[in-house]
Amino acid sequence: MIADLIWIIVIAIAASLFWQQRRQSELAKQFIQRRCQQIEVQLISIARGSHRFGWPKGPLNIQTRYYFEFSVNGIDCYQGYATMRGMRLQDVYMPAYPIQEE
Repeated sequence: MIADLIWIIVIAIAASLFWQQRRQSELAKQFIQRRCQQIEVQLISIARGSHRFGWPKGPLNIQTRYYFEFSVNGIDCYQGYATMRGMRLQDVYMPAYPIQEE
């Protein structure tokens, strides 16, 4: 009886963490796409990198780094990353790249 209850709790926690990770991934994708549109570069790909659990100065959350590739002219390729803490964008790093002349 108690073992069944423990399994149900474990499954519920795992499902909750999975759901939170999916929501975070979708938000990260939206933030990265918006940033690329703002600076007028082409987004090529997004990949989830490392993640960890933590609760510094707040509730338990998942901190994940998302790597993305972008191009200025469709030929070259640069890699940046965005870090999400919970459902908030913590920071975005993009290396120096040449500005496209019009």
